[in-house]
Amino acid sequence: MSLLAVIALGGNALLRDGQLGTIDEQEQNTYDTLENIVFLIRKGYNIVITHGNGPQVGNILMQTDAGEQLYGIPQMPVDICVADSQGGVGYMIERMLRNVLKKHHISREVVTLITLTLVDPADPAFQNPTKRVGKKYTQEEAEKLEAVKGWKFKPEIKGNGGFRRVVPSPKPIRIMNHHVAETMARQGTIVIAAGGGGIPVFIDEDHNVRPAEVVVDKDLASARLASQIKADELFILTDVPFVYLDYKAPGEKPLETLSIKEAQQYLSENKFGEGSMAPKVEAAIQFLGNGGKKCIITEADKLSDKSFGTKIVKL
Repeated sequence: MSLLAVIALGGNALLRDGQLGTIDEQEQNTYDTLENIVFLIRKGYNIVITHGNGPQVGNILMQTDAGEQLYGIPQMPVDICVADSQGGVGYMIERMLRNVLKKHHISREVVTLITLTLVDPADPAFQNPTKRVGKKYTQEEAEKLEAVKGWKFKPEIKGNGGFRRVVPSPKPIRIMNHHVAETMARQGTIVIAAGGGGIPVFIDEDHNVRPAEVVVDKDLASARLASQIKADELFILTDVPFVYLDYKAPGEKPLETLSIKEAQQYLSENKFGEGSMAPKVEAAIQFLGNGGKKCIITEADKLSDKSFGTKIVKL
């Protein structure tokens, strides 16, 4: 039986620091990233691909805001913007992957699945926004927008400083349509699902599906989906070759292997960045704790090189 893997594409798979974010840039980045998973496809893996949407959904939010300010077009809520980005980015990944498969003479079907993610409206994350979306602002710009629009901002973690808007990021409870994703993937179709963490929803007192004004963390949603479809392996692709202790601080240390116990300890000591590496390590812990066999966190272009990547194990 073929192994089933979930591959979580990080933001740099689509848009890299210093780029304008044109569609040509994003398509080339996506194509280059997908080249790195060909070796898994050749090994016979069944694959589900997930992806982030931080820059894209932030840009969509700004576009809808500008439309309201300039032309009186009603501003769309966060869940609709997440859905827009999920469809648009999923389409781009699907098209680029079809071209990569053609180049390598591989015959596999590809499908993008619009996916809802269930969250708990009582999650304390609603009171503590941490998920960064959209572009960077100067401190002066951020303070003005916070005063005018009530947006919340936090300093950027990576790059050359600045501030980015933050929105709540509650834990994913369940990925809807996971049965559909698993069935298609185990039949050999490469499935793109839970993009941007999934479209956030909750169940109200009448058992109706309602929208949530949040962005679910992509890595935690990927781990949840991987567990629900009983995936064997989870690959979390990011912009560094290893998980580091005290990243970009004096004495930073790359970790080649990390046990669940060690990972939990380092998380409790805040050794990983909030909103960056911490959710990835937490996702790995959840996946392995729910029956997963292996999780690797690394850069996309290091995926096939066994000398790179942090392997999180159960020991």
